[in-house]
Order: sequence, then C-alpha cells, then structure tokens
Amino acid sequence: MASERGVIGRHAATVFVGQMAVMAFGVTDTIVAGRYAEGALAALSVGSAIFISVYVSLMGALQALLPIWAELHGARRASEVGRSVRQSLYVCGAAIAIGMAILLFPAPMLRWTEVPQSMRGDVEAYLGVLAFALAPALSFRLFSTLNQGLGKPQLVTWLQLASLGIKLPLSIWFAFGGAGLPAMGLVGCGWATLVVNYAMLGAALWLLRAEPSYREYRFWQRIEPPDWAQLRRFGRLGIPAGLAVLVEVTSFTLMALFIARLGTTASAAHQIAANLTAVAYMVPLSLAIATSARVSFWLGAGDPLLARQAGRKGFQLTVLFALLVASAMALLRWQLAGIYSANPAVIALGATLLLATSSYHLADALQTLCVFVLRCYQVTVMPLILYCTLLWGVGLGGSYLLAYRGIGPWAAMQSPLAFWLMSAVALFITAVLFLVLLAWTVRRRR
Repeated sequence: MASERGVIGRHAATVFVGQMAVMAFGVTDTIVAGRYAEGALAALSVGSAIFISVYVSLMGALQALLPIWAELHGARRASEVGRSVRQSLYVCGAAIAIGMAILLFPAPMLRWTEVPQSMRGDVEAYLGVLAFALAPALSFRLFSTLNQGLGKPQLVTWLQLASLGIKLPLSIWFAFGGAGLPAMGLVGCGWATLVVNYAMLGAALWLLRAEPSYREYRFWQRIEPPDWAQLRRFGRLGIPAGLAVLVEVTSFTLMALFIARLGTTASAAHQIAANLTAVAYMVPLSLAIATSARVSFWLGAGDPLLARQAGRKGFQLTVLFALLVASAMALLRWQLAGIYSANPAVIALGATLLLATSSYHLADALQTLCVFVLRCYQVTVMPLILYCTLLWGVGLGGSYLLAYRGIGPWAAMQSPLAFWLMSAVALFITAVLFLVLLAWTVRRRR
C-alpha cells in the first residue's frame, strides 16, 4: 500500500498548497490590519470570527458532498456525477441566502457576546462587504469539492495560488490607500476579498466550460427540476455535517467574541494564536480530504478492504505531520508572534497562547481525519452529538467559566489562555471517542 500512501500524499499536498494560498488571505489581512492600527486588528478578530463561523459551517455542508461524487467516480458513473452536481446548485443557493442574511445583520450576536461598542461599527462594516463575497466563495467551494471528489485538485490549487497574487496587493492598497483611493482600513481588506472571490469563480466557470477533462460529466446540460430523493441524500450528509462544522468552528471562533471584553491586547494576541492555528489546521484538513476521497473511491468501486487500508495510511500520515506542526508551533512561538505585532505585550501573550495551541492542534488533527472518514461510511449524526456535548459544553462553556468565574479550586484566569486550555481538553476527548466510533464502524462494514 505504499502506492496508496503516495496517492493520498500527493493529493493532500496539492490541496494543502491551495488551502495555504487561501489561508494566506487571512494572514495578509491580519498583518495589514495589525500594521494599520491595533484597533483594526482587534475588530478583525471579532469580524473574522463571525464570518468564519458562517462560511465554514455552510462550506461544511457542501464539502460533505465529496463522498457522493467520489463514490460515483469510483463506480465510473460519469453522467450521474454531472446530474448530481447540477442538483447541488439548489443546496448552494440556499446556503448563500442563509449566510448573507446572518452577515448583513450581525448586531444581535455582537450584543449577546458583549463586544465593546467601540468595535461594533468597524465589525459591521467589514461583515457588510463580506456578505456579498460569500456567494462566489461558496460557489467556488462547490467547484473545489467536485475536483477533490474526482481526485484531481490541481486546477483548484492553481486558481487559489493565482488569486493570492491578486489579494496581497489589493489588501494593502485598499487598506492604506494610494493612487487616488482613500485609506479604508479593515473594510478595505473586505473589498479585496470580494474582488478576488469573484475572479476565482469566473475562472472556475470558464474551466468547467473549456477544459476537455470535464466533458464526459456533461455539467452544462440544462438544470433539472429539484430531485427530492437526491436532495434528501444531500441533506442526510450535508445537514449533520454542516451543523457539526458549525459547532466545531463556533467553539473556536466564539472565543474571539468572549475574549473581546478583555481588551485589545487580549484580542490581538488571541487573533495571532487563532490565525496560526487555522493555518496549521490546513495540514490535517488536506490529509482528511485526500483520505476520504480515496476511501469513498474504493467503496464506490466495491472494495471495502482497500478502503480500510487507505484510511489507515491517511491516519499514519496525519499523526506524523501533526507532531511536526505542533512541535514547530511551540518551539518558534516567539518568532511567530513577532511577525504579527510590534507590541511587546501582544507578542508575550501571543507566545504563551501558542504553547496551548500546539496541544490543541494535535487533538484537532486526529478528530478531523476521523470525522471525514466517518462521512464516507454515512456516519454523521453521532459526531454532531459528540461535538455539541464536548466542544460547546466542555470546551466553550468550560472556557468561559475558567476565564471569568473559576472552576473548583481554579480561580478565574481573566486571560484568553483559559479558552485555549479548556478547548484543547475538549478536543482530546473528542478525538478519542471518534477513534473508537470509527473503529467500530469499519469493523461493522467488513
């Protein structure tokens, strides 16, 4: 199975490069906002937390369609892939409508989490722009998921790399102004994202039309009326998966909203840790996507033994790279924090948080691989239940108590460190339970 490891590794590496290009969008905005003003960085921490919660949750529902298309690909049913993709446009349209409604009206969430009034104007203006960047972002994610399911993510990666070349100069220009354009600060970063997202979607549509390798799927036939049987299958996978991602992501991003009341230094330091953790997450995410594509491919081809072997190879690679990334995050914490800010207080607190995030990453890598492979076996409800119980209950709820009220003998820490410590504990428990669930599921399918 060395060849299977190679297939997973190459697929994951290609996905990783593309995902890192996209993550560089966030890194770029974080650095630009931090250099523009400390208040802009703090507002970005809150605004990006809300946007990521919305976008990634909806993206999770679309990403959950990958096993369907990978199975059809493995079974060599090309025409059914095209029809299934056209039906998925109904799901994508609904996701866009839901996401835009939330982003255009964030005030209730900002009040509930007690985000300081001084931040709210910048946050609302930033999200107002990103609301209109959501439609091309989710549409492009559908294109990306399709290519991952077909085992050929290269075109997606090239588009993502090219988009970074547009995003970087636009963020700097729109934020700081110049050449007749006024400085827009944080909102300028949002406008840069909007422009780039539409450019990526336009290129993807052109490729679907012009690239010869897509012709056998007949994507450009007239869209059929809603196929409720197909949409129900999408729903059985996508709704629990999307809700699970919502719980997972909000347990991560809501930290920024609760931490905001600790002041701009705490928010800025948390943004550094959150951004680097999100970047590190791209490694296990890429491996999970590649592994799930291979597992579903072999299940569609009618070979459950090779599906299990592909899962094992993906697990081995995930553990290896998780250890490497976590070690680098801990050893280089001072240098990494210094990239984002020149404020000594922010750097010191950020470096401390990165020690906790290294443990968080190890657990996150394991549970990510498990949940993606579980979807290949149509297991989505139990992960959602475990996420709700552990990530919201133990992770987010426990973090809030430890930070502001204390837990048992531990007094209130009044520090963002409390959120990272409790979240790491919750993720480790989640990872262990997911491993048990995955082992039981695979044995049952023999």
